[in-house]
Amino acid sequence: MNTNAPLAERMRPRTLDEYVGQEHLVGKDGVLRKLIASGNLPSIILWGPPGVGKTTLARIIANSLNKQFYQLSAIASGVKDIREIIEKTENAGLFAATPIVFIDEIHRFSKSQQDALLGAVEKGSIILMGATTENPSFEVISALLSRSQVYVLKSLGKEELMKLLERAIKNDSILKEKDIQLKETQVLMRLSGGDARKLLNLLEAVVMAVSGKHVEVTDEAVMNIAQQVVPVYDKKGEQHYDVISAFIKSVRGSDPNGAIYWLARMLNGGEDILFIARRMVILASEDIGNANPNALLMANNCFKAVNSIGMPEAQIVLAQAVIYLACSPKSNSAVASIGAARETAAKTAHLPVPLHLRNAPTKLMEELNYGKDYMYAHSYEGNFVMQDFLPEELRGTILYEPGKNPKEEEFRNYLRKTWAEFYKY
Repeated sequence: MNTNAPLAERMRPRTLDEYVGQEHLVGKDGVLRKLIASGNLPSIILWGPPGVGKTTLARIIANSLNKQFYQLSAIASGVKDIREIIEKTENAGLFAATPIVFIDEIHRFSKSQQDALLGAVEKGSIILMGATTENPSFEVISALLSRSQVYVLKSLGKEELMKLLERAIKNDSILKEKDIQLKETQVLMRLSGGDARKLLNLLEAVVMAVSGKHVEVTDEAVMNIAQQVVPVYDKKGEQHYDVISAFIKSVRGSDPNGAIYWLARMLNGGEDILFIARRMVILASEDIGNANPNALLMANNCFKAVNSIGMPEAQIVLAQAVIYLACSPKSNSAVASIGAARETAAKTAHLPVPLHLRNAPTKLMEELNYGKDYMYAHSYEGNFVMQDFLPEELRGTILYEPGKNPKEEEFRNYLRKTWAEFYKY
């Protein structure tokens, strides 16, 4: 055993009997235990939160069935890696055992990457096992999903986490050399959040921080260590919101260095790249808007590209778009105008639509003067004619104030020319 490996790796179960948790799947009457016993394993998707044993379970299944096991990470692998494995398995010969291809974080695979797996799964030349923390109904293509069984893994409970702690203290080759007393475990449980990997690695950090043989694990000791070793980015916790906030504020503040740094923090922490791209589409309108209309086009194209190609190449697309957005002139006039408009609309929802703005698809509506006196702008010089487009009670209300940037100065000058009665400044 590699004693340099983290405790969570050293304590990784090798058999179903060593596996802790997921009794509904691997217990005495669990469906996966029965599938292993039958030797007839379909392609499967393991869906559950981090640190509950998805990868471990996949390895155990492969070992139990004595099958070759290929593991790919959706973050680091591309279509080429998939095709190389498929080609290798299909050239192995007619009587070769069907291997298991395990895709960690399969939800990060783009559509084209998932499509590359489909043919081999359909032909039965591989057994696909995917692990995901995201709902596969949304993240896995329907063709692949329909050919796979989805099994849901649950967060580990307190009893299961305690069992892991006690087993590690008793059986790990390094920890069992020390006198470890679990005096308090509340903070350990809370910080781990049902994640076995976090739990064991935090325990190890607390134990290794004590030079002597006797170690008392207390809530205070765990908190002191946690500030140093707990991952600083949790995509489901407070750091998720803190870092995306820092990212958005860096772009809004026109700092490409801060923006690219926080982007890197999110990527290193395993953040959903589509979440990042969606936020960029929003801020392209929210913070840049008509100061640079091309920003929205850039952000939207970034979202489409990221969705198509996936990681690792998507990081380049994200970086390009982030730098462009950060270096663009800024305006929040769209945010201000829709806010003012909705507030006004909420207070004046009782006001009728002026007759000349109404449609008149029937003779009765024509007789009621629907559409009467409406002036078609394109029939006039410069494609503009002065007429009212608000209810009479709101005539002259200004809801859009052009931002102070070169592009919206053009808008301002146009509005001064066309709507001189209202835009006088």
